Amino acid sequence: MVHLLWESKAQDLGMKGLTTMKRHRHTPEQVVRKLREGERLLNDGKDLAEVLRHLEISEATWNRWRNQYGGMKAEGAKRLRELEGENARLKKLVANQALDIDMLKELNRGNF
Repeated sequence: MVHLLWESKAQDLGMKGLTTMKRHRHTPEQVVRKLREGERLLNDGKDLAEVLRHLEISEATWNRWRNQYGGMKAEGAKRLRELEGENARLKKLVANQALDIDMLKELNRGNF
């Protein structure tokens, strides 16, 4: 198992000498590319710890990415991200409309 701590967290806790990683957000295309590269390295006989060190990610990130993006192409990952954003926007819109409806019901009852 690979233990990697975020850089700021390790410094806050006074943990010197541990492997630290700088926080970085990856685009879906980068995730898919890193997953493909990691799979290639694993198939070449590299140890998982070596692969994760090479890709500069934690084991938890590797597992999360494999569950979320495994077997997906870069275009599919980008489309997934777009759909998730649109879904979040629509959920917010529905929530606001529900609040408006509740407010109008209260006004209609005269309980203001």
